[in-house]
Amino acid sequence: MALTESAPEETGPAEEPRHLDSPLLLTLALLAAVMFQDPVRRALAAPVMQSWMTVFVAVIVQALPFLVLGVLLSAVIAVFVPPSFFARALPGRPALAVPVAGAAGAVLPGCECASVPVAGALVRRGVTPAAALAFLLSAPAINPVVLTATAVAFPDDPRMVLARFVASLLVACAMGWLWHRLGRTDWLRPPARSAHEGRGGGAAFWGSVRHDVMHAGGFLVVGAMAAATLKAVVPAEWLRAAAGNPVLSVLALAALAVLLSLCSEADAFVAASLTQFSPTARLTFLVVGPMIDLKLFALQAGTFGRAFALRFAPATFATAVAVSALTGAVLL
Repeated sequence: MALTESAPEETGPAEEPRHLDSPLLLTLALLAAVMFQDPVRRALAAPVMQSWMTVFVAVIVQALPFLVLGVLLSAVIAVFVPPSFFARALPGRPALAVPVAGAAGAVLPGCECASVPVAGALVRRGVTPAAALAFLLSAPAINPVVLTATAVAFPDDPRMVLARFVASLLVACAMGWLWHRLGRTDWLRPPARSAHEGRGGGAAFWGSVRHDVMHAGGFLVVGAMAAATLKAVVPAEWLRAAAGNPVLSVLALAALAVLLSLCSEADAFVAASLTQFSPTARLTFLVVGPMIDLKLFALQAGTFGRAFALRFAPATFATAVAVSALTGAVLL
């Protein structure tokens, strides 16, 4: 009996899985808004929602120009200033390199998203990790854009600008010296090359800008929503109870800074809106946020390793809270 081979069945090209892209999501959102415009209009007409929208829009409008400026300057530093510049400029002794690197943050703008890869590049180029970590903490906290935004957000209280500068620089130097004294090399994983390294200057610049705008802009919206909710929705008795206790108010705003993960160019406007809390508590919010929050923990773990982040983040949080409380007691 002859065996006949059956011809293989012809199959068409495999269908690619369908994904919801941004234009489709925007179209669906617009259709939903049109379909439910009457309930939405009635909800927005409520006094609570009008108060919420007023605070939300005010925070966004005030903070957005500083966020954009900070992102652009941060991309310039990350892309066009070679890490070898820092290696040549820093002293050879780690104990002296730490305060110099911390002070360098006052003249080199950079947001949190950019400071972590810059610090990783410094370590790869041979800069002592203690100095690189001091720069990582100080650059997003005391650079000119952040201090200018703080002055605009607190026009009647220039001491807040000074207190933020002093407390942030002290925390950055203290953590650098603490790492120099107690840090171990096996805790710090050698950082990998940045995704922008090896690309042309223009491509790397715009890639850095897009990355930082998407991250920082999203967290700004979340922060503005939280500030508006605290002002308009949370019962005033709850806020007075938290704000009336000096210790609880400091810890509450420190925890809020970690959870909101705001960009440092915009956090002063959120802090200024929290008028129920003391100046020291709001200073703690401004010092803790640029140094340790949820997105920074993830960035640090991805750049330097989980073993490093699990030790460095809690120590930074505790140091920032303590220094902020002491600085606020003296200067505010």
